[in-house]
Parts: sequence; structure tokens; C-alpha cells
Amino acid sequence: MNSPETILITGSNGLLGQKLVHLLSRQNIYNWVATARGTNRIDSSTPFQFAAMDTTNPAQIKEVFESYKPTIVIHTAAMTQVDDCEKDHEACTLQNVTAVQYLANACAEYKAFFVHLSTDFIFDGEAGPYDEEAQAKPLSFYGESKLKAEDIVKNTQNLDWAIARTVLVYGIAQDMSRSNIILWVKKSLEDGKHIKVVDDQWRTPTLAEDLAMGCFLIAKHKAKGVFNISGKDLLTPYQMALKTADFFGLDKNLIEKADSTTFTQPAKRPPKTGFIIDKAKNVLGYAPHSFEEGIAILSNQLSLITQ
Repeated sequence: MNSPETILITGSNGLLGQKLVHLLSRQNIYNWVATARGTNRIDSSTPFQFAAMDTTNPAQIKEVFESYKPTIVIHTAAMTQVDDCEKDHEACTLQNVTAVQYLANACAEYKAFFVHLSTDFIFDGEAGPYDEEAQAKPLSFYGESKLKAEDIVKNTQNLDWAIARTVLVYGIAQDMSRSNIILWVKKSLEDGKHIKVVDDQWRTPTLAEDLAMGCFLIAKHKAKGVFNISGKDLLTPYQMALKTADFFGLDKNLIEKADSTTFTQPAKRPPKTGFIIDKAKNVLGYAPHSFEEGIAILSNQLSLITQ
């Protein structure tokens, strides 16, 4: 009888990492280990294996791979703050490019299937929504770093790989350490604040639980190649804000439509990305929630946290 697969998650303290931990905790088909830089910060009703692993440290990667012998790696750790990447190229390159090379090499050596997370920001946003074959043309250093990482994954010898590209991930982290458009709009309107929200950028916002499921389905099937894993609704942030106000019964008159020139940010944003997700639906059986359903899931999680 074959021994079960062992899945290794990088960046397990992050939003996607946490959702993957909770998803894997609910099944008993796989052995799995969560890894992150530093200590584990996830409370779980189900005990799980955790190993400290800094993805920028090849010696530590080798040590963890030697200990756990993963057959599948889902790489969620990255520097994702787009403006921080624009301001600190060195840190961005180390975390988003060099670390991927270390992990890809380790996966090739240990014959582990590598699932790498990428982004819509590899595109310039002139022709969205995009399918998996679209031509990349990043506008920001973050986008460039993620495109370089994709090239590393595709060109590493003897590596079985998949790339999961995603868009504007939202969800609730266990420690509430990060906000998202839904939480920001909800709190602002509850506080009676007027807010300006962009209406000339388009995205397919992705519920973190859906992204975790997409990554899991890729891993389960060892489905090779590039997959778009995002939400299904193409919306502007302004439209997202209106839907949030509607759901919570808040005053939409506090929301003012703005264009992207209103805000000065170090990194350029692509105007219209979003993904066509037919391949993921047909090959993986991926079935994301609508944005309204995502708001309802977040609302339910909020009520559990605040009880």
C-alpha cells in the first residue's frame, strides 16, 4: 500500500496559509506540515505539525525537506504589499524571486510537486479579464518579481509544477491582523465617514477560502500548468463598496466614486485585470462563491470572532 502524500505549506501564518491549514485539518487523506518564518501563530482545534522555515534560507529549506519529505509543496509565502515592493527592490527580490528558486530546486531534488502562487499584477491591465495564455507585461516591481518567479518555476529542470494566479484576495485572518475592502467599507460607514472609492479599476476579487480550495484541488490532482484561481465577478472597488453597504444595510451616500488619479501610490496599478476561470472550473471542478456570498461568509466569521 502506498504511503499518503505529504503536503508542505509555506507562509502558513498568512491569510491563505491559515485557510489552507483549516482546510487540511478537516481531512485525513494527507500527511501535512505547516511552515512559516518564526513561530506558529494559528490556533487550531486540530493539532498539526509545524516547522519554522524561512524560504530565503536554503539550509533551513533543506533541513525541513529532509525531515518531512514532502511530496507536494504549496508556496504561499511572499512579499505582497505592492508599494513596499516598489520602495524596497532588494527585499522584494529576495522574498519573491530568490526564495522561489531555492524552493523550486528543493522540490526538483526531492521530487515534490510544486504549487506556486502568482498574481494578476503580472499584466498591464489593458486587455482584462485574462486567460492563462495571455501575454504578461507588469507595471510594477511587484509584478516584475512575480513574473520572474513564474519563469523560474517553468524553467527549473526536473520540476513538476503548477502556477495558481489569483486576484485581490480578501478574507479574515485569525488574528484580524489585516483589513480588506469589505472590513474597511463596513467600519468606515458604521463610523459615519465619507469614503472615496476607485471606479476605474476592475478586478475579480477572490475569497481566501476559494483560493485555498483552488490550491488544494491543484495539489490533489497534481494538475500541471498555469491555472487562474479567482472570484467569478468582475467588479470595481466602488461596486464592491456598494455591495458591502447593501449587505450590511449601511448608508451608500457616504461612498463617493473616484478615479485612480485621486490617489498617489508608489506603484502603478493595472486598470483592468480579472481572470477568466473556465480552465479551473473544467479541469479542477473549481467553483468559487459570488462576491455577495463572500461578504456573507465574512460576516458570519466576524460574528463568531466578536461573540
